[in-house]
Amino acid sequence: MKISAKTEYACIAILELASRYDSSNPARVRDLAEAHNIPMRFLVQILLQMKASGFVVSTRGKSGGYQLNRPPQKITLAEVMSAIEGPKLIDESVKQDKSSMARALREVWDEAGHARQEVLESVTVAELLDQTNASTGLMYYI
Repeated sequence: MKISAKTEYACIAILELASRYDSSNPARVRDLAEAHNIPMRFLVQILLQMKASGFVVSTRGKSGGYQLNRPPQKITLAEVMSAIEGPKLIDESVKQDKSSMARALREVWDEAGHARQEVLESVTVAELLDQTNASTGLMYYI
């Protein structure tokens, strides 16, 4: 599955904002960009697109920044990706199903696209954040 850098950065930004969801302090773009090695100008464009899609809200000023607009449990990976990429499932590789081989391939492509969409719709930002925290958590032994 090919994911654009823009889509990956958007997902990372949403995950980072989700990790700060309970905080009253907005996340600064510079901090997000530096923490994840994302070009700041590119991240600004992505966050503006996420704002237009209703995923984030912004606060202006010295202590301004971005915050999630919805609980992480209510945001799926499919929604975030769709906001960046659009609602496409798979690229149109076979324009017209002229032959039985082309039709057979089209059926497989469609099935793969639907399976991908189902997986992305079933994963919430909160679940991904839990998975991230579990994999980076420290183990303390007594």
